[in-house]
Amino acid sequence: MNAPVFFRRGFMNPSKALYFLIELLTCYSAVFYSNFLFFVMQIRFGFTATENLMLAALNGVIYIFAAWQGGSFAQRFGCTRSLYAGYSGFALALVLGLILNTTAGQVAAYCVWTISVCFIWPALEAIVTDGEQANVCNMVGYYNITWALGGAVAFFTAGMLLERCGIKSLYFIPLILISVQLVLLPFAAKLTKKHASSAQGTCCNPPECDSMDARHFLHLAWIANPLSYVAINTALPLFPSIATKLGLGTGIAGIICSIWMFARLTAFIILKRWTSWHYKFGLLAGSFAAMVASFAGIVLAHSIFVLIVAQIGFGLSIGLIYYSSLYYSMNVSSERGAHGGLHEAMIGAGLFAGPAFGAVSVLLLPAANPSIWAVSGLLTAGFSGFLLLRRHQENR
Repeated sequence: MNAPVFFRRGFMNPSKALYFLIELLTCYSAVFYSNFLFFVMQIRFGFTATENLMLAALNGVIYIFAAWQGGSFAQRFGCTRSLYAGYSGFALALVLGLILNTTAGQVAAYCVWTISVCFIWPALEAIVTDGEQANVCNMVGYYNITWALGGAVAFFTAGMLLERCGIKSLYFIPLILISVQLVLLPFAAKLTKKHASSAQGTCCNPPECDSMDARHFLHLAWIANPLSYVAINTALPLFPSIATKLGLGTGIAGIICSIWMFARLTAFIILKRWTSWHYKFGLLAGSFAAMVASFAGIVLAHSIFVLIVAQIGFGLSIGLIYYSSLYYSMNVSSERGAHGGLHEAMIGAGLFAGPAFGAVSVLLLPAANPSIWAVSGLLTAGFSGFLLLRRHQENR
């Protein structure tokens, strides 16, 4: 029997397709648990916005070092071993969350989860781009669309599922999905050995982009992407408070507050098909500026309409920023496991800096919305540094 057209034309081999399914389930599970843990901590343990920011900052500081080590582990010992370690730890974290009914227990489970996913993402990033030297842009595009779809659907449905199935569904629904992924992994590993990559295509780098320019854009993206996660990881812990301010229940909050994720997914689909954004400084800088403005719109929103419009701008802008960081990381180096770990570690820096800066500002300056203004100031300062780096690169 002939192979399906999707595989015959060289888009991807069957093992890559199975890994994309695993990635989709992983992102759904991760977003379902991690993003709505903030709602559970507020509802069940009485966490304030500041305490949720502090919890998010703890996740970020652990993520920095765990992602770096996770990427190194995948590069040294193999991506399959890294995935087994990551999914086993993910499952353990969910079990701990189910049985430990204290604040300390929930925080401990969250820390185990953070370490575990850092062994998953760099390995998946390396696997889907391995052997795809002529097709990196396509595979990075499929990777981005897959995880963005999983995350958006998870955020959209999680609030409704928690209301219908109870608080414990925060743990047992992702646990079921992780069990499925552990079953799929050996089949994916077997297919990887059986099918060599048949990717076709041309190099994604434009002819005028030499290796030095490519590294310059990688460094610019490595500034912009962590700062986008400063904004993301400050907004996420504040969504329960924003929902309360606007009179939204958990279910409807999950629907409305997922709009930025669908906007990001839309950006990934557009950027996958339209490759002229590669190595265009104006687009990257414009997205950075739009991200800063739309973040302020989200956290200061006093109506559902403003919240929706700001989320659309936010999702579209961070879509290009994230895509740039991962694409340039995978395109510049052949050591994709290690570079995937560095890409994730940069994300960890943003995951820590945003909520930590916001929480400290609340403690030191207990005025109206100090965390919002402090983080907005940090993002603006980061944008200034981004422009200065570009100017320095042009003058060299």
